[in-house]
Amino acid sequence: MSDVLATLSASKFRRLFGVGVLLCLGFGLIYLAMARPPASLGWQIFLLAVGLLALVLGEKMRRATQGKVVLTAEGLFDSEGRLLAPIEEIEAVERGPFAMKPSNGFTVRLSKAHGRGWAPGLWWRLGHRLGVGGVTPAAQAKLMSEALTMLMAERDED
Repeated sequence: MSDVLATLSASKFRRLFGVGVLLCLGFGLIYLAMARPPASLGWQIFLLAVGLLALVLGEKMRRATQGKVVLTAEGLFDSEGRLLAPIEEIEAVERGPFAMKPSNGFTVRLSKAHGRGWAPGLWWRLGHRLGVGGVTPAAQAKLMSEALTMLMAERDED
């Protein structure tokens, strides 16, 4: 990986809030299923399953938001060095108010479809789209999207 041009990491407050909401939801649903079980066993199993899923997602978000998204001249990477979007395959950066994007983030449209991936609170990738943002500061995301737009302009000049 070459020189880092911009980084995007989770805001401490947003990270704490996002993980806290998921954990509270999970514990609340499990408590509800055990302390005041519904009349039907099916509903109790459903509440337990959704509560457990919320706990698992909370832990996944906690781990994922310890990392960051990094922009280099080669493209977007996560903090583990995994390539999220090579600069040659980026067609557009969408960051408008009506774009389908994560909170405080932006969406990158790719020329080739990549495998699905998800780091809750930081990024998701589905087909030709990569969403970057979530529990991140808006200023960092704006800086990264503008730097990415400039990299694309330099690439298209050549």
